[in-house]
Amino acid sequence: MNEATQQLQNNAPDDPEQAARQRAMAVLAQASGQELAEAWDTWPDRPAVSPVRGPETGLVMVRGRIGGGGAPFNFGEATVTRATVKLSTGLVGHAYALGADKEKVRHAAIFDALWQDGATRSAVEEHLVAPVRQRLEADDARRRDETAATKVDFFTMVRGED
Repeated sequence: MNEATQQLQNNAPDDPEQAARQRAMAVLAQASGQELAEAWDTWPDRPAVSPVRGPETGLVMVRGRIGGGGAPFNFGEATVTRATVKLSTGLVGHAYALGADKEKVRHAAIFDALWQDGATRSAVEEHLVAPVRQRLEADDARRRDETAATKVDFFTMVRGED
């Protein structure tokens, strides 16, 4: 499980449906633009989509803390793209993602709206969210393995003196 997903789980709302939507959106925000575009291109019975806002790109201030618990400080700025779309079914989807890939965020907003529809939620979970989540977990496992390979075990030798 990656850090962003873990952070969302630590701050999960009381409503289980809202928490599930947050988990799905955390995965979609980390999906590649290609994964989202392919999922949309192969989606059966695509509803008409109209933009409500964006996609638009801007900057957000990233705050940090020394050691995770120190006084907060402005670390720098990050590029973020957001979009809001409305489907012909009346559902509205929102998405934010790091970077400037407007099509990626537009597709993520579409899938957020589709996720909210009880009739298409399981298809979004099965055909998009689950495979992306598996890829992200595999990437995390590969990074952990690569990092573990560089681990140095330090030990202290007992000198034999009591």
